[in-house]
Amino acid sequence: MVLNSLDKMIQLQKNTANIRNICVLAHVDHGKTTLADCLISSNGIISSRLAGKLRYMDSREDEQIRGITMKSSAISLHYTEGREEYLINLIDSPGHVDFSSEVSTAVRICDGCIIVVDAVEGVCPQTQAVLRQAWLENIRPVLVINKIDRLIVELKFTPQEAYSHLKNILEQINALTGTLFTSKVLEERAEREAESQVNPHSEPGEQVYDWSTGLEDTDDSHLYFSPDQGNVVFTSAIDGWGFGIEHFANIYSQKIGVKKEVLLKTLWGDYYINMKAKKIMKVDQAKGKKPLFVQLILENIWSLYDAVLKKDKEKIDKIVTSLGLKVGAREARHSDPKVQINAICSQWLPISSAVLAMVCQKLPSPLDITAERVEKLMCTGSQTFDSLPLETQALKAAFMKCGSEETAPVIIFVSKMFAVDAKALPQNKPRPLTQEEIAQRRERARQRHAEKLAAAQGQASSGPSQHGSALETSPKGEEPRGDEQQVEDMTPKPVPQEGDSQESFIAFARVFSGVARRGKKIFVLGPKYSPVEFLQRVPLGFSAPLDDLPPVPHMVCCTLENLYLLMGRELEDLEEVPPGNVLGIGGLQDFVLKSATLCSLPSCPPFIPLNFEATPIVRVAVEPKHPSEMPQLVKGMKLLNQADPCVQILIQETGEHVLVTAGEVHLQRCLDDLKERFAKIQISVSEPIIPFRETITKPPKVDMVNEEIGKQQKVAVIHQTKEDQSKIPEGIQVDSDGLVTMATPNKLATLSVRAVPLPEEVTQILEGNSDLIRSMEQLTSSLNEGKNTQMIHQKTQEKIWEFKGKLEQHLTGRKWRNTVDQIWSFGPRKCGPNMLVNKSEDFQNSVWTGPAGKASKEANRYRDLGNSIVSGFQLATLSGPMCEEPLMGVCFVLEKWDLSKFEEHGASDKQNREQSDLVTEGQGEGETCPGGGENQELHDGSSEPFEKRASPKGESSLTDCYGPFSGQLIATMKEACRYALQVKPQRLMAAMYTCDIMATGDVLGRVYAVLSKREGRVLQEEMKEGTDMFIIKAVLPVAESFGFADEIRKRTSGLASPQLVFSHWEVLPSDPFWVPTTEEEYLHFGEKADSENQARKYMNAVRKRKGLYVEEKIVEHAEKQRTLSKNK
Repeated sequence: MVLNSLDKMIQLQKNTANIRNICVLAHVDHGKTTLADCLISSNGIISSRLAGKLRYMDSREDEQIRGITMKSSAISLHYTEGREEYLINLIDSPGHVDFSSEVSTAVRICDGCIIVVDAVEGVCPQTQAVLRQAWLENIRPVLVINKIDRLIVELKFTPQEAYSHLKNILEQINALTGTLFTSKVLEERAEREAESQVNPHSEPGEQVYDWSTGLEDTDDSHLYFSPDQGNVVFTSAIDGWGFGIEHFANIYSQKIGVKKEVLLKTLWGDYYINMKAKKIMKVDQAKGKKPLFVQLILENIWSLYDAVLKKDKEKIDKIVTSLGLKVGAREARHSDPKVQINAICSQWLPISSAVLAMVCQKLPSPLDITAERVEKLMCTGSQTFDSLPLETQALKAAFMKCGSEETAPVIIFVSKMFAVDAKALPQNKPRPLTQEEIAQRRERARQRHAEKLAAAQGQASSGPSQHGSALETSPKGEEPRGDEQQVEDMTPKPVPQEGDSQESFIAFARVFSGVARRGKKIFVLGPKYSPVEFLQRVPLGFSAPLDDLPPVPHMVCCTLENLYLLMGRELEDLEEVPPGNVLGIGGLQDFVLKSATLCSLPSCPPFIPLNFEATPIVRVAVEPKHPSEMPQLVKGMKLLNQADPCVQILIQETGEHVLVTAGEVHLQRCLDDLKERFAKIQISVSEPIIPFRETITKPPKVDMVNEEIGKQQKVAVIHQTKEDQSKIPEGIQVDSDGLVTMATPNKLATLSVRAVPLPEEVTQILEGNSDLIRSMEQLTSSLNEGKNTQMIHQKTQEKIWEFKGKLEQHLTGRKWRNTVDQIWSFGPRKCGPNMLVNKSEDFQNSVWTGPAGKASKEANRYRDLGNSIVSGFQLATLSGPMCEEPLMGVCFVLEKWDLSKFEEHGASDKQNREQSDLVTEGQGEGETCPGGGENQELHDGSSEPFEKRASPKGESSLTDCYGPFSGQLIATMKEACRYALQVKPQRLMAAMYTCDIMATGDVLGRVYAVLSKREGRVLQEEMKEGTDMFIIKAVLPVAESFGFADEIRKRTSGLASPQLVFSHWEVLPSDPFWVPTTEEEYLHFGEKADSENQARKYMNAVRKRKGLYVEEKIVEHAEKQRTLSKNK
């Protein structure tokens, strides 16, 4: 056991080659925090008896109550192996799916990770997710198979069964790694292929090869987990033991006399030993021999457990003496067998040395960072490493070198901000008093006591008491004064405290290069910062001092105030931190929101943003119980937003403050934090706001009673649609195929719009490429403004063409001919899953090429009016007609756009303008001609463009009593789109969770009951080999998911627990406006058809929440209401 001083840690931090930054990843409840406890106890920070019970890394109260980790926290450990001393920065991360964003923050600043798998449950959904996260960040994993004691005590496996079960688990994990690996190789191959198409110099013969070529050449043996490679350890963290194969290979090589190297290769796998010949052979199962792993390792552990559980005292003593261990009398006499097992095993097979030895041997130090990972970190968005400026590319060498000399650039990545009570900061902690101070205090107390006695003796001896009070003016005030002095001596800068306790934010960060020193000036780069822009503005080669630099967007300069060593619940002050270390930085709360890159050179690009597995989907509106406390709530929400990497804070148009979280547990934690830490006020929380989307479908082929919609019934349906159309106001023409034609209020322009449902695949492509669409939008807008600053990089261009190709591939057939080239805009917010297609003859404009009109002046006018049309489309897609929710998967086609009247009006306008010019020349500049009321129409038409004549937009900004013409166009387009939607069959789309449930066979029925009650749909169920667990995969609407986890746990007595992850949007099959029209439907559903319609229920709930009109009867069957007196 090593208890470390701070100086020792500081000394270890300087040797970069012996630093290991690791995080512990696993599914929820697989034993990460218990494993972390065991490793911490090896450093003497907590006692080994408490390891596993204390859960030291779970410092929050709600973490201890719920028994799950909710945040990632770091601790630095010291480990000695032979002569080498290692510093291990261990980060414990949560396993619950709601907090997977915390895993992303931990993975980014590590070089390796320990994947923990429960020996009974095996690979679970979250295990796959964390493996994928580790893989995406290019960090090397090692495997710990935990809870082996459950195989002995709970499942009562024989050693042979346990061996095959463990083999199974290893195979599953390796299969996962394999799929990740193949997908990566194939992606790289596709990229190379694309490049070879761009450079057509290669021979045509080379192009022919089968799909697996890339896989055969690339070596992937180092990726897989296998005990003989030394990257797997078998443990039972709660009992404090763990071993790798190497430990036993050392023991048995002396005992049996077989070389250690041979044993290392054969202890895992189907090998058995012939004791007479002292040879190891491949297993021949017929002889009933046991594999080496079973015979030499597992059987010994099983027999020890057996002896202790049966309380066989003689056998225990024999084992203890033969192993040469010392077991204390207290443990030996203890009635609980777990205590005895822990006492014996933790000496025989100490878990900390097994796990830490594997970490130090198998995981890379910060010096071994791969070039691939560095390039990936530095390339944001759709950039490639080669497209970055040369100064930026030069930084790659600094990353790889991880140098600590003065000239090395300082590069730090802040992965999250976390809140700490200001009292917990090292500079505010009470310091132990020195001998002199204690003596002073004693003297003071003695004097005070003497005075009290003197005062008590009565007024007779008034002299001494006056003398006493002169000696000490205020007995109360004196002591704090002494304290204040001490605090000032001790701290460089006392933290300003408001009220009792104030939250102080500390950045959770890692130094990638250079030395972080307290007081150093450094740049904070926001995620949108571009080094290219800086290099354009500052061509001086950075000779200017930092303060004189011109302002560059997304970059601020700040000072590193306090540096801390993170020690779980404690923080220690540091003066400087060498490269490769994990640290806490104080004083960044005004500069960094959630994550940021800090660098001493502005040529560094911001790191690629963290990729979060869980998308925040659960929204609630919060407001204070007492309206006067609104400012505290706003301030508290700001702090919460900074303290949680995944939460989002919005203020809606209605003025509600909305909290968007990743799930119920996460929501609960955020609300607790708001109430108790950040806002410290009572808050009331709305029901969860469930997001929906609106869409349209093709007209149905069968009606609600599965009758084919034939001719005779068509009549009734047409009657119904006629009734529907009567809702559409006059002046709007609707064709039979759903084309809506509508004029602007001043009748100068008419628009014809049709709404068409997009194929599902196209919607998915649009959703997946929203970032690309956004960058296309930025490019076109910068081109329109005449700036050619952003040159389209070749790779981005390729991506755009690939995206276009995908769309063309899915939009085939007569109906969609040439559609892709005519796409004008995407929406809502210019990057959503809906399209505006322009099929009008006069004016072609496309997302791909930018505007192309007839003549220049015409094109100009059309472009300005076109912007109005696009704005109208954006507004229409942002809130649909059913319940003001965004649209999804709808394509609006602008068929005709008639501006002939507007042009005539514009021509007559010119004459008017010339007249008005003459008038104004006479009247002096700046005044417009005064006109009478009857002259009003002409006036508005002429004076407005005269004021704005300098701008080309002036011509289109016609104003009349209906307001500016561009505004009229926006409104008309929006209305036309909405009516075009309403003439088609409308549907709601609900957000869906995928739900993974692990349950035993006897509670399956109850799980299904809960699922079906909540509109869930089971996709598959499979039994896990070797266990009695079933894995159920289902989908469940988010709207029905509140309280789902609790209900399942209650109904199954805690035997099944679900994991909910947002997956996709799904169209609800029922029509929210459906009424029975045919005879069969009347018979089946009755005249009122008041059976529950799911879509209508959701729609009305949303409309009620938004304060829109809801069509429902308040009182039904009024004649049945009784008076109170006759209530019998």
